[in-house]
Amino acid sequence: MSTPSDAPATPPPAPAGGRTAQLEHTGLRPGWTTGACATAAATAAWTALLSGEFPDPVQINLPKGRSPAFALTFEDTGQDEQGRWAMAAITKDAGDDPDVTHMAVVRATVRPGPAGCGVRFAAGPGVGTVTLPGLPLEVGEPAINPMPRRFITEHLQAVSSRLGAAADVLVEVSVDNGQQIAEKTWNPRLGILGGLSILGTTGVVVPYSCAAWIDSIHRGIDVARAMGHTHVAGCTGSTSEKVVLAEYDLPETSLLDMGDFAGAVLKHLRRHPVDRLTICGGFAKLSKLAAGHLDLHSGRSQVDLSLLANLAISAGADEELAGAIRNGNTGLEALRTAQAAGIALGDAVALEARSVALATLKGAPVCVDVICIDRAGAVVGRCAPAA
Repeated sequence: MSTPSDAPATPPPAPAGGRTAQLEHTGLRPGWTTGACATAAATAAWTALLSGEFPDPVQINLPKGRSPAFALTFEDTGQDEQGRWAMAAITKDAGDDPDVTHMAVVRATVRPGPAGCGVRFAAGPGVGTVTLPGLPLEVGEPAINPMPRRFITEHLQAVSSRLGAAADVLVEVSVDNGQQIAEKTWNPRLGILGGLSILGTTGVVVPYSCAAWIDSIHRGIDVARAMGHTHVAGCTGSTSEKVVLAEYDLPETSLLDMGDFAGAVLKHLRRHPVDRLTICGGFAKLSKLAAGHLDLHSGRSQVDLSLLANLAISAGADEELAGAIRNGNTGLEALRTAQAAGIALGDAVALEARSVALATLKGAPVCVDVICIDRAGAVVGRCAPAA
């Protein structure tokens, strides 16, 4: 029988330095990755299969000296036509990060494998399978990323050594309701079908670190390149995606959910170029790119009305109009003021944003064009492709 436990894992300590150390001042609580949870679950299950007892809590070792202990949410053992098995489950605590997998139940079911097979992995219910090239896993592999595989392998080898057994084990990782949760992620677009990815490089989730989103951007570019796409589009949201699809005949795997992270797109393309990049987004956001900001989030960059006034002058505005823009309140107001006077401020912003993008690419062979839209999705500015 499965036996539940409601006790959470011990909260992760904040490492010294960097963004995590800043959490002490913000009050934000870090959490654990799905990879750390899968490692703990697999370690507990393999220990139970070899010794007959589930360690609860189960302690694992992560980089930077972290050794968290996780309470088991479920545990069970049994035997079927394939032989003996043990299952342990951990409820993921993502801390204060707005993570779609927060409170997801991550399960690991282990079985003895053939002699000499080592540690092998399988995708259980709620864990996806890789179907497109360009990811750090081969097509057909379960979407358990390389670092979680390493964590799990090392821990199962340590358990085997301690209990005098061979580390030949089949590990199936599953996530309760993972297929439904995955619909809120990039996985379907990246060709990871059937569920979530098991992720994590350090085991710790840093609240609002944006690492997962940026990693998804990188993986999106990698998949597009592996599929031979020569034109990708960095879009700030669903409306800009619709505009790009109406403008260009691009497959879905060419669309990058850039959000606020223009810098993540440009810096990865600098190292891994494609022939053409279209950047499409709201006028105000792209005016921030035009001002040199690579993070377009409202909390980390602001619309520069003085820059918009100067760009309006470059587009033919007189000083009176420029002054009205400079003394206005919002980017939208600046756009409307310019439009009413017949000044193509949107085109000027697109041109300047393209200049910043090309400067960030630092000579990488990528041709860039920019499309600015309003909140309704109407194109209010654009510039031609240039390298």
